Amino acid sequence: MSSTDGKDGGNGRKGRKGRDDERWTLVTGGAGFVGSNLVDRLAREGRRVRILDNLSRPGVERNAEWLRRRHDDRVQLVRADIRDGAAVAEALRDVGTVFHFAAQVAVTTSLDDPAEDFQVNLEGTFRLLEAIRHRRRPPRLFFTSTNKVYGSLPDVDLSRDASRYFPVQDKIRRHGISEERPLDFHSPYGCSKGGADQYVLDYSRTLGLETVVFRMSCIYGPRQFGTEDQGWVAHFLLRALAGDTITLYGDGRQVRDVLFVEDLVEAFLAAERQLPEISGMAFNVGGGPENTLSLLELLDLIGELTGTRPAVEQAAWRASDQRYYVSDTRRLQRLTGWRPQVGVRMGVGRLLEWLRQLSAPAVAPRVAAERLPEVAVGGLG
Repeated sequence: MSSTDGKDGGNGRKGRKGRDDERWTLVTGGAGFVGSNLVDRLAREGRRVRILDNLSRPGVERNAEWLRRRHDDRVQLVRADIRDGAAVAEALRDVGTVFHFAAQVAVTTSLDDPAEDFQVNLEGTFRLLEAIRHRRRPPRLFFTSTNKVYGSLPDVDLSRDASRYFPVQDKIRRHGISEERPLDFHSPYGCSKGGADQYVLDYSRTLGLETVVFRMSCIYGPRQFGTEDQGWVAHFLLRALAGDTITLYGDGRQVRDVLFVEDLVEAFLAAERQLPEISGMAFNVGGGPENTLSLLELLDLIGELTGTRPAVEQAAWRASDQRYYVSDTRRLQRLTGWRPQVGVRMGVGRLLEWLRQLSAPAVAPRVAAERLPEVAVGGLG
């Protein structure tokens, strides 16, 4: 691959041969849950995709092997850490678009090790932005932020019934939390992701990069190996399938809008089609008021789908936990035409079926000698 990133010296989208689709798409964290779903979609559409991932999160090796079996040489793996500036700069060669998902993803982990959380989420994003800025033709960047940038929302008055919290204010109850909400970073994770969120937006405002930020609510779906710290819908289903007790932190009435991962991928692609018009903008993205769940309601739904409601035990509230967060997605819908298509019951049912197949001996992921084509740092030229 040529080490030149185009000789036109401008910021246009045309590649060296005049075609942007001849350039690569880079997905950092591309072997993760969201990343692997996006990579699969892009490769199915004929795009060449380069993944930068250190494969440190449980389950991601399975996702990388799945992508190799489906796409072979159309998907390339650079096994490296987002904090490795040389690897990041190298991975950007001949890249026209970057989807930046590589991150430390849990509030709990950030409380245990704030320094690493900072290094991965904020310093890693800063290094990526700088590497993008110094390309002759900087690729456009899509960054996944979090609803945690709005803090714990202590001023949102809530009522409750037996299964969930409700906002007292009619506008929030009907539409959710909008991008007009003041930022209020809570927890080291909220600070690191929030700081990165603001850097990505400011590099568009002051340095002219094409960037878009997605402040995500709860995403779920196939290829998610949920844990107690992150990916709670998949975690609940995995515990239920194993017959294990589920720990509820708080009273279980916490509400989130849930978005099936295929709908999130559609949101990314819808936003990509609207560049550069929406460059420098942040969007709240989730299932919206039509697709909400409390923890207790998910337990009830699992009982309906499996025939057995999982056993639970109570634990204390977690730091910075939002009792209610639902995304107001009207801005994204208005500017891109995107809308969620997969409802809660259908989406949870599809994830449940995928997890059941995953645990079945006949279809369980195998450990294979062949993997995604890996390119070492220094081997992209």
